[in-house]
Amino acid sequence: MSKRRVVVTGMGVVTPIGIGVDEFWKALLEGKNGVNLITKFDASRFDTKFAAEVKNFDPENYLDKKTIRRLDLYAQYAMVSAIEILENGTIDLNKINLERFGVIYGSGIGGINTLQDQFEKYFHSRDPHSFSPFFVPMMISDIAAGHISIHFGLKGPNYATTSACATASHAISDAFMLIQRGSADLMICGGSEASITEISIGGFSAMKAISTWNDRCKEASRPFDLYRNGFVMGEGAGTLLLEEYEHAVTRGANIYAELKGIGLSADAFHITAPAPEGEGAVRAMKEALRDSNINADEIDYVNAHGTSTQLNDVNETLAIKKVFGDRAYEMLISSTKSMTGHLLGAAGGIEAVATILVVQNDIVPPTINLTNPDPLCDLNYSPNVSTKKEIRCAISNAFGFGGHNASLLFKKVKE
Repeated sequence: MSKRRVVVTGMGVVTPIGIGVDEFWKALLEGKNGVNLITKFDASRFDTKFAAEVKNFDPENYLDKKTIRRLDLYAQYAMVSAIEILENGTIDLNKINLERFGVIYGSGIGGINTLQDQFEKYFHSRDPHSFSPFFVPMMISDIAAGHISIHFGLKGPNYATTSACATASHAISDAFMLIQRGSADLMICGGSEASITEISIGGFSAMKAISTWNDRCKEASRPFDLYRNGFVMGEGAGTLLLEEYEHAVTRGANIYAELKGIGLSADAFHITAPAPEGEGAVRAMKEALRDSNINADEIDYVNAHGTSTQLNDVNETLAIKKVFGDRAYEMLISSTKSMTGHLLGAAGGIEAVATILVVQNDIVPPTINLTNPDPLCDLNYSPNVSTKKEIRCAISNAFGFGGHNASLLFKKVKE
């Protein structure tokens, strides 16, 4: 039996450079920088004092006050990105079998704002009755999937993924497989993160994982640059509506791209460092090609994981060369994290949206701040300006702590 085809028929984002797909795409093409000094808390005593925060976010534009009070910020971001898809005319839910419409939505960390707030209240008062009855359901990382399902009445498969920086890509992969095998016709999927907090910034600082260029913070997210010194924390959400192809055609849906295949692998090497020479990433990209029955020479663009860390950028470059050979030098690569920062569990969601828009529009956003290329990173990363080129197929990479690797392969759908 042939596999059912899966297409993308909706997208929604909340990002540090724009809320909503149109604003996000315009900002990407302009090379807008979403990084600045932290405003969410007093970071003056921290080694890192900057991040890529979401700006001008007002949940009351989308949700009632009672609902907002019961949602951690990460779940608010998830809800707003889903609302962009399901309340903007993309689909008439009254004409859909909601038992065949599911949600797989993840977060790398979950409600860390709620966790910090509740523990601060307890340690200040030492009163065990100070905990909110909503503490646990606001904190847990599956609750965004639950809220999206409840809000829209979606009764198909429903759960969360948590795999660090590969979280959203794994959610999309699972949704893809469920539609392929006939368990659902439509799936909302992606990831959300809101981890610009004292304990999160403090924890990543202790690992020496994030940049400390406080005096040059807007230049700090510089993937593939010789002087990169760590990633920049970001926040937000990225969401896709995946749909079985015939179902989409029958209802006259607008198809943005086809998700042709996925590649999932494990480094089985180290809790934070990537496998030497990108061995795990190689297998993920090769599996995405095999799964999609697409030849390597049909890939025109890779949206790189591109974290602006020493190990990732060199290893990912090596992995791309191993998969594509000499063809790697003809392809375009870019890291949109140079603009958005690293959204952790949400990264694969907004980067999938970016990749789909590249395939749809035949233009590649830049890798900004790439002024002194690392000699070991010698591919075409679309440095500092957008690049126009026909894009037939593209891969979006996401690699997470724990050795989790995911590659999504999108193909242009011609009318």
